[in-house]
Amino acid sequence: MAYAQPHPRLSVVSNSSHSSIDHLSPTTSSTRFSLPAVPTPQAVAKPAANRPNIYDRPLNKTRNAEVSASAFAFLFSEIVQYTQKRVSGINDLERQLNTLGYRIGTRVLELMVWRSEGSSKTPKRELKLLSVLMLIHTQVWKAVFGKAADAIEQSVENADEYMIIDNDPAIERHISVPKDMSQLSCSSFTAGIVEAVLDGLTFPARVTAHNTPITQFPNRTTILIKLEKSVLEREELLKK
Repeated sequence: MAYAQPHPRLSVVSNSSHSSIDHLSPTTSSTRFSLPAVPTPQAVAKPAANRPNIYDRPLNKTRNAEVSASAFAFLFSEIVQYTQKRVSGINDLERQLNTLGYRIGTRVLELMVWRSEGSSKTPKRELKLLSVLMLIHTQVWKAVFGKAADAIEQSVENADEYMIIDNDPAIERHISVPKDMSQLSCSSFTAGIVEAVLDGLTFPARVTAHNTPITQFPNRTTILIKLEKSVLEREELLKK
């Protein structure tokens, strides 16, 4: 099992089932307390009649909205803790994180396609593999993590393998993995997002995440994309 660390780093697993409540001491010596006054109907603020419902807000106006990094780190840490309690090992945990990421990836792709169609009179569909990989490396990473990935490479040994490298993954930044689980990569969640986008664009592949730390970037992660044979065959036809 993982262990908790002091803030600001969040552990992969912490004993969150037993929460503690701090003792609050009154600021005065008096032990008498009074109930707050019940506001009258006139004093209750009425919601603005013209305030739009969250579901009525245009999606294009929220494309640059940012989410608190602390809130995101806390939420993702809780997701990992919740998932680990329901799996039998590291491989199963990574598989479950990949599945959760896949669900997010389908929605990210749907949102990106909708926005591109709404902002362009002639929306373009990418048909070539390299263009799709660059789309994921840049636009998908920016949509999810607020920045582009650091590199994209093709395997020298296998023509069907590509790698997207992130030197400082946002989801790994506040996660502490114990030594007995050193093989665990929480970026399996990101791998699921990439796999969903590739499947949605008809470039089916198996995507996995691997820890590839270096001295300068201890959290460096490689997202390995292994394409299906049909994708390479289509690429050869497009070259003709």
